[in-house]
Amino acid sequence: MNDELDRMVEQLLADPQYEGHPLRAALSLVYRRALGQNARSERIAQISDGFQAMARDAHSTLSGRYESQSKRLGKILRIADRYQALMRDRNALLQEASMLDPLTGIPNRRQLMVRLNEESARSARTGRPFVIAMLDADYFKQINDRWGHDVGDRVLMELGHAMLASKRQYDLCGRWGGEEFLLVLPDTTLDGAGTVVERMHRNIAEVRVPVGDRDETIGVTVSIGAAVSMAGETYAQTLGRADAALRRAKQEGRNRTVFDGR
Repeated sequence: MNDELDRMVEQLLADPQYEGHPLRAALSLVYRRALGQNARSERIAQISDGFQAMARDAHSTLSGRYESQSKRLGKILRIADRYQALMRDRNALLQEASMLDPLTGIPNRRQLMVRLNEESARSARTGRPFVIAMLDADYFKQINDRWGHDVGDRVLMELGHAMLASKRQYDLCGRWGGEEFLLVLPDTTLDGAGTVVERMHRNIAEVRVPVGDRDETIGVTVSIGAAVSMAGETYAQTLGRADAALRRAKQEGRNRTVFDGR
């Protein structure tokens, strides 16, 4: 109903002359129902507007929350990626450190044993031998007793450096323990190993380690025992023969190499 019609109906219903008119009651009923219908329509419109506003707000809030969560998740993923990369680098460094002797910086017994296993397996597969050479610093106990452990440590460090400078690219040298060192020479005979250990003796002969408060220095020599792998034996057996050759080198006067079987 429009405003003009509302006024006309209200005037008719309010006019006393129509009191008792047979249509007045029907008109009054229709008018009241129309007013009620208008009120309900208005209420429905208000509720609809409210729901639409709530939906817009909810959508806006949900979109904002989704965007915020997406940004946060992206940040977390980036942090996780950096953390994983950091852990990989750290694990690689720890793995590398676990294979090195902390004093000399050269491979330690653990890395040497890994390499010995590899060379033993390769030799069994290909039939090509490898050589193990054991080195022991001569009179090392006397050096420690006279000059102290700091000088002794420096001697071991210099021996490690001299060994690195003497080996071939594919050889592996490391500290076996105490003043003992080990050299693994892949795909090599005793003749080939002889060239390497001779070079090692020469380089070690040039080592000079400062001692005392003056410009005094001391040198060091090594005894070497070498053995070539044999078909059917374990690397431990080859190592045992190299150790026996080392004992012979010491018994025969030190500062020399003894080859197993010669």
